Amino acid sequence: MTLRSVVIGTGSALPKRRVDNEELARQVDTSDQWIVERTGIRSRYIAGEGETTASLATDAARAALENAGIESAEVDLIVLATATPDQTFPSSATKVQAALGINDCVAFDVHAVCTGFLYAVSVADAMIRGGTGRTALVIGAETFSRILDWEDRTTCVLFGDGAGALVLRAEEGERGILATKLHADGRHNDLLFVDGGPSTTGTVGKLRMKGREVFRHAVVNLADVLNEVLTATDLKAEDVDWVVPHQANARILDATAKKLGLPSEKVVVTVDRHANTSAASVPLALDTAVKDGRIKRGILLFSKPWGWLHVGAAVLRY
Repeated sequence: MTLRSVVIGTGSALPKRRVDNEELARQVDTSDQWIVERTGIRSRYIAGEGETTASLATDAARAALENAGIESAEVDLIVLATATPDQTFPSSATKVQAALGINDCVAFDVHAVCTGFLYAVSVADAMIRGGTGRTALVIGAETFSRILDWEDRTTCVLFGDGAGALVLRAEEGERGILATKLHADGRHNDLLFVDGGPSTTGTVGKLRMKGREVFRHAVVNLADVLNEVLTATDLKAEDVDWVVPHQANARILDATAKKLGLPSEKVVVTVDRHANTSAASVPLALDTAVKDGRIKRGILLFSKPWGWLHVGAAVLRY
């Protein structure tokens, strides 16, 4: 029998404060109509005092462990995808480890921005199949509100904070992660970046984006990587029960579904209520669809674009 990484639990966490478009329109020169027409976003959650990437990640991890019906002591590996860690070091994964009361396990962060969660899933899957551990927490968590320019209406309306988590366990059989595909191309740094860092400015910096170019690349890249991962598993688009994509823009999701020939009903959409939560968006969307009863079993596709810089997809039997 084939050893696979099986999803046995999901969980998520959101900050207490929900911010709708009308509230944003009182702070920057924008409107609910402008935001909805261009992005499909109607609200997002913004971290407040005492809410950090690690605290949200911990809450999501606890929820996933509870959903899996296991104790934190059973966790051998924590991989946390984030571009907004609590500190430069140590990793936010080790803060989650300590908060969960785990005395010893492998714990580290992965930084690939919106595609970070799929990078984390791929790494955890390889480590599980390689025998590093039997049970892994894979988390995507972000507090992007801390790196936004709140005077730039073209970017501050797009993002939100939150966390999502999966519990992966080594099991033999047909269920589990079937394939992952990852790509990166650093030549397009100027499309989407943060204008600061410890080694350059000594500051955190703010997010900058060329939205039109990012949109164009995202649609092409998403469809290409989804077809690639399906080919690797000898599956076709019609075999897919659910697509759980990165939640960046409703128009991107619609365009990708059409490009693949998939009905929109098969695409999980949460961008309207959560906005773009970067590395948290796929696990947050998955947990939402599991909790509301949409996803029970079947073939799932995960997909993540980050402009042109990082692209990834995974297919699993849930």
